[in-house]
Amino acid sequence: MSGAGGTTAQLLIRASGGSPVDTERIPAREAAERELSKGMYHENDPNPLQRALDHLWTWFSDIVSAAAVAAPGGTVGLVVLLLIVVALAAALWWRLGAPQPRSRAGGDALFTHGPRSTAEHRAAAEAHAAAGRWNQAVQERMRALVRALEERTLLEPRPGRTADEAAAEAARALPPYASRLRTAARIFDDVTYGGRSADRAAYRNLLELDLAVESARPQLAGAPGEAGS
Repeated sequence: MSGAGGTTAQLLIRASGGSPVDTERIPAREAAERELSKGMYHENDPNPLQRALDHLWTWFSDIVSAAAVAAPGGTVGLVVLLLIVVALAAALWWRLGAPQPRSRAGGDALFTHGPRSTAEHRAAAEAHAAAGRWNQAVQERMRALVRALEERTLLEPRPGRTADEAAAEAARALPPYASRLRTAARIFDDVTYGGRSADRAAYRNLLELDLAVESARPQLAGAPGEAGS
């Protein structure tokens, strides 16, 4: 009968409880899949790196969107929070300075270029100051200060001594100047290792301390202080 013949011609079968499956369409679908798998159809597809970046950007966008929903004030609140974080990071950067690699050959040693006299360090400091090279001027004036104490035998000459160590040892011989010596050592470290820049005022402070310490008399801790403190 025509009804049965039509059914046979269309080759429709039913899976148990499912939709009809046209068996003539299966080879056609497979042929289409083989055709679409050819390289000519994928020449403009993103490369693996681009796909990874797209996934990363999508993930980041989802995180930002979720944070915007959770943050007070929505997107505006999130922007405010981000600005606060950036401001805090900038403040820390300004206060601590940019990280700078330290030379491990000389470590943090105060003297790194061989023995020089106090007069030589002071002359170098004045030359740098006259040229406006305040970083080098500060460094040489601190070295001059410590070398002068060594030449007066208030400090024992010791290779590898750091500015902090020199200040601590000098403070025991000259207690009234302890605070100013610590400040001078900190300025030297900030300029030499911390990426900070010195200025005329910083050099002037070290110059005045150098001149004051030059004529200061050593005294025991607890003895009456001098005017330089």
